[in-house]
Amino acid sequence: MADVIKKATREAFGEGLVALGAEMPNLVVLDADLAAATKTGMFKKAYPDRFFDCGIAEQNMIGVAAGLAAAGKVPVASSFAMFASGRAYEQIRNSVGYPHLNVKIGATHAGISVGEDGATHQCCEDLALMRTIPGMTVLNPADYVEAGQVVRAAVKMEGPVYMRFGRLAIPTIFDSTYRFEIGKGVQLTEGTDVTLIATGLLVGEAIKAAELLKNEGISVRVINMATIKPLDKEIVAKAAAETGLIVTAEEHSIIGGLGSAVAEAVCESTPVPVVRVGVEDEYGKSGPAAELLEVFGLCAANLAARVRDAMEIKRK
Repeated sequence: MADVIKKATREAFGEGLVALGAEMPNLVVLDADLAAATKTGMFKKAYPDRFFDCGIAEQNMIGVAAGLAAAGKVPVASSFAMFASGRAYEQIRNSVGYPHLNVKIGATHAGISVGEDGATHQCCEDLALMRTIPGMTVLNPADYVEAGQVVRAAVKMEGPVYMRFGRLAIPTIFDSTYRFEIGKGVQLTEGTDVTLIATGLLVGEAIKAAELLKNEGISVRVINMATIKPLDKEIVAKAAAETGLIVTAEEHSIIGGLGSAVAEAVCESTPVPVVRVGVEDEYGKSGPAAELLEVFGLCAANLAARVRDAMEIKRK
């Protein structure tokens, strides 16, 4: 594990685009008047002739990206998750997904951790929306290190990709030896009593929860699932068979995101109890990000509590 350094995954998004820009002259970046916040402004500064500010017109931005992809460019279109996935859903579905164009969507400011921006901007539905689009790859990195590798993998692969990044600076989990691979979950801790499958900023909290529970004699297997689609069904099935209980954790609605994807996979292969931890069927609130994460139970203490409760289900 690396020293604990706090950095936002959106920083890695911006830096990753700049690095790829030097390697790929056909890489272009589009933004919807939020370049400073999404960090695509880094690419704009380095390659001004390959950056396009489409203004507050996300639907048009996706249409432009689709056209650029059809012309042989590799476009990365970016905005806040609420606008990138929500406002432009129809254009993503029909202009990018249907013709399976090589468009990459970089969505920042996702989830409750947007904080003071409040419920209208706290997008907890984007993973669910993007999962339903045929052929769409959906990625949600756990930290700054993984986020940088996610950007590279997404841009280099062929086909539409949705990448989810956060505003909040969060602890770095991985060091330079870590290797991300699309479609592969990564086991981070050994465990035989329960498997805790987490994505995004909840991965760090899952590791903390596992340490808390270890002191109580509960052995927790933690899996980082940065690829929501295609889900690594093999590692899920193995965990279900070997631990007999799964708890999922995500900064997203429990409907349609990681929890749903894991439950679907488990039901198909190795039925065991699956407990989903995330945002319940409700909207967010305005407030400091760290406090909101606790209010919504997206923290190590609540994860540990939910695992304890789940263990009672297993014992029955």
